[in-house]
Amino acid sequence: MKKFVAIVFISFFLFSCSKKKVSFVTRVINSVEIENIIEDSLLNVRALEIGIGENPGFATSNGEIGVLYLEGSKYIIEKEQLKYDTITPNFRSMSYKGCGIFSLSIVSPTLLYKSDVKGKSRVVYKEDHEKAFYDAIEFWNEKEGIAIGDPTDDCMSVIITRDAGESWHKLSCDILPKAMEGEAAFAASDTNIAIVGDKTWVATGGKSSRILYSPDKGHTWEVFETPIVQGLETTGMYSVDFYDELNGFAIGGDYTKPADSSANKIRTQDGGKTWQLVAQNQSPGYRSCVQYIPNRNGKELVAIGFKGIDYSNDSGLTWKHLSDEGFYTLRFLNDSIAYAAGNKRISKLTFKE
Repeated sequence: MKKFVAIVFISFFLFSCSKKKVSFVTRVINSVEIENIIEDSLLNVRALEIGIGENPGFATSNGEIGVLYLEGSKYIIEKEQLKYDTITPNFRSMSYKGCGIFSLSIVSPTLLYKSDVKGKSRVVYKEDHEKAFYDAIEFWNEKEGIAIGDPTDDCMSVIITRDAGESWHKLSCDILPKAMEGEAAFAASDTNIAIVGDKTWVATGGKSSRILYSPDKGHTWEVFETPIVQGLETTGMYSVDFYDELNGFAIGGDYTKPADSSANKIRTQDGGKTWQLVAQNQSPGYRSCVQYIPNRNGKELVAIGFKGIDYSNDSGLTWKHLSDEGFYTLRFLNDSIAYAAGNKRISKLTFKE
C-alpha cells in the first residue's frame, strides 16, 4: 500500500490530464482497442482515478483500494483491504490530491477514508443515517473538497472539507436548493460532480434531474433545470462533465431501458444555465459515464455503460458506436488512451483513427 500512496502523491505533482483548449487537427476515432489488465470474478469497480503515467488507482465494492503500475511490460497490482469493525465498505467514489487519497462508501454508516503518504488509512468522516447514500467526491485543490449524496433531510447531502480532508462538515439545507420529491443521485461512475476552477456542477437524478451549481467552491448555490428524461427513480442524469466554464455535457437515461435514447443526452454552452437535448432517438441509449477527451477543444467525448462504448467528435450532436464491451466508468490519460472499469475487470482503452 505504501507504493500505492507514493505513486499517487508523485502523480499529483508530475502528471496532469488538463482539458485546456489547444490547436488540433480534426480527427475521427474509428475503433477502440481493449486490453484487460485485471480480470477477477469478484471485482466490481465504479471508482477510478489516473495516477502517474499509466497507473490507474481504484476502489471496489468490497472495500479494497489499489493501484495498477507497470514493471517493464507487466502490470502489477498493489492494494489494501479496508474494514470498519466488521463492516466492509462499498466504495463507489474516490479522489486524491497532494493531501491524500480519499475513498468514500455509499450506505449508512457512510465512511470516508483518508490514506496518507505513509500508507496509513483512517476514517475522517462517518455518517449514521438510515437514508445516507453517497455518490461522488471531488477536490477543488489540495485543501478543499466536496462529496455529494442523496437527501437525508429536504436537500441533497453535501459535505465539504477546507483543511486537506482532515475534517468534513455537512452543509445546512438553509444554503442548499430544496430537493424535489424523488430527487437523488446515482452512484454509478463517480462522475456526478464536475469542477472547473472554483465552479462546481452537481448532477441529480430520479424523479427530478437538475443541476446544482456553485460558483465559489460550495459557499453559495443555485439550481438549473434540465430537459433530460426524469420522473422515475431510475431516470435522469448519471454523469456530467465540463470541458471549460461554459461547455458541459450530461448523459444518463433509464438503466432498466438501456436502448431508449429519446431524451438521455444534454449539453450546455452557457455554464449550465440552460441545457438542450441532443441526438434524440439516436444511439447511445443509457450510459453511466461521459468524459470529454482532453485537449480536443470540447469537441470529442466518450460515453460508456454496460451496453458499450460510444464516441462523438461534434460536441455530442452525433455519435459512433465503437464497442459492445461493457464498463461502468472511465478516465482519460491523454487524447488517445483511457482506463475503464466495471464488472469483473479494469482495462486500458486505446482509441484509434
